[in-house]
Amino acid sequence: MAELRNCPTCGEFFNYTGVRDVCSKCAMSEEKIYEEVYRFLRKRENRAATIERIVEATGVIESLLYKWVRKGRLQPAMFPNLGYPCDGCGKLTSKGKLCESCATNIQNDLKIFEAVTEFREAIVEKDRATYFSDRRSR
Repeated sequence: MAELRNCPTCGEFFNYTGVRDVCSKCAMSEEKIYEEVYRFLRKRENRAATIERIVEATGVIESLLYKWVRKGRLQPAMFPNLGYPCDGCGKLTSKGKLCESCATNIQNDLKIFEAVTEFREAIVEKDRATYFSDRRSR
């Protein structure tokens, strides 16, 4: 079911159906820019262009480049210097939300957390040991 939203680019209302996140007018504008960027990148001498070079040559906004790489429209396998910022550190990555180093850091932190949790549980379990004494009257 369609939902009424404001276009983040121009502010106009549009029916959001989950397919596009901008209105049809802005989507057509983005598509024209995409065509220009893609034509630029298809040239052999531009395939290894950096994001800064692409922005300079085509006038595209960096956020649109990041969006197209995230959605798979521009693939880093074909254009090796493309990517989008890691949600953790901002370094360019080409898959997932985090770069390899941030993902590794989180995995290491989780392993440490699990080890500490196990250690604490072992101490609590040890303290729960019940001792019975035989206090019979003699």
